[in-house]
Amino acid sequence: MSEHFHIYYQSPVGIIKIAGTDHYISEMTFIDTAQIPPNTHRDELPPLAIACVEQLIQYFNGQRRSFEFPFDQTGTAFQSKVWQELLKIPFGKTISYLELAKRLGDTKVIRAAASANGRNNVAIVVPCHRVIGSKSDLVGYAGGLWRKRWLLEHENKIANGVQTLF
Repeated sequence: MSEHFHIYYQSPVGIIKIAGTDHYISEMTFIDTAQIPPNTHRDELPPLAIACVEQLIQYFNGQRRSFEFPFDQTGTAFQSKVWQELLKIPFGKTISYLELAKRLGDTKVIRAAASANGRNNVAIVVPCHRVIGSKSDLVGYAGGLWRKRWLLEHENKIANGVQTLF
């Protein structure tokens, strides 16, 4: 049986809670310091936890554009479809919520798609931050709009050598 773990990584955009098992990462969420319980007590971290943190460090250092560890999150069939669509948005690019709905096959699902986007529990890896408003405005991000702006500008700078996007 696989043991569950949770650790905390201090990133340039705040603390990220990373949780999972020996087989997959199930959560990467931004948290406030007031929410941090004690770390999991284990003799050692599973290799997957170490790989996840190492890849995050590479991402924040501009040396990685995609992630190569297994992850899984629980959701409805529709939410899973949205999350799969998010994985298709290239590093350094953005799409609108309307475009996301179009890619899902129906512009009428724009609100449901936005809601599913907001329920993503594997931040950065499943790049929900790459979805913006139809007028190229920053809207909706569970981790806070300042983090969304930071992540988008970071990716844009790495991908295009441009300092600011907004």
